[in-house]
Amino acid sequence: MNTATDRATPPCVLVFSGSDPSGGAGLQADITAIAALCAHPMSVVTVLTVQDNDHVFGVHSVAADLVRQQAQVLVDRIPIAAIKLGIVGNRANAEVIASIIRDLRKRQPDLPVIFDPVLATGAGVNLASEDPIDAIAPLFSLATVITPNRIEANRLCGDEHDPDAQAQQLLKRGCQHVLLKGGHGPEQDIVLNRWYTNNEGDDQQRSWRWPRLQGEFHGSGCTLAAALSALLARGLTMGHAIDAAQIYCQQTLASSYAIAAGQRIPSRILPFLQKESL
Repeated sequence: MNTATDRATPPCVLVFSGSDPSGGAGLQADITAIAALCAHPMSVVTVLTVQDNDHVFGVHSVAADLVRQQAQVLVDRIPIAAIKLGIVGNRANAEVIASIIRDLRKRQPDLPVIFDPVLATGAGVNLASEDPIDAIAPLFSLATVITPNRIEANRLCGDEHDPDAQAQQLLKRGCQHVLLKGGHGPEQDIVLNRWYTNNEGDDQQRSWRWPRLQGEFHGSGCTLAAALSALLARGLTMGHAIDAAQIYCQQTLASSYAIAAGQRIPSRILPFLQKESL
């Protein structure tokens, strides 16, 4: 009979992101998605928000030294298999996170870093206490994969709105892979996601088309990036992980539920009773 000490240790994903009291996005979304995909989430709070499932009413950055302390006690003791980045709050927090990643990569050069560059709410409310693009600048060159939606890509790339050209801009900033999410794209009936990379041995470009589901969802981008971090932590290749993360995310949206009027919550736990399919 197996005991608790016989069980394999799941790979640990270190998450830097903001807390969402509604449980729909941010750290709460990351924790449930990562756990559903059989990895262990460890959460460092960068921002405290005041929000429900539909609106953000306040954003309060955590002090950079406290961000460092939260992370340091973990990385000093626990092996890290992947890092997932969400809202960082300000430039000081980004510098602290960048320093921690660089230190970890001295021991683990191939440590995957999944960067979801959350800049604003769907209503356009900035989620940083200063210029959100400048705030995240130290993190681009450290990202294994960056996962902007179309609105975020437009802001990050200024006047350039062509997805292919945007991806090349982001790759030139040091990101190894770019996954452009199409949920805010112009397509009416589908969501078109695009993966770009300069890495030799990988397809240089690939795309996926998913049926566009009815309704609006709170935390879909967090869900996809968190799923990708868990799958990379488990050792999947980038192509397989991006495939599987999208399958998972689509299932969570198709199984979503309402906690109030407005945006629905992706069901991150129940769909992956089917996780063997991946």
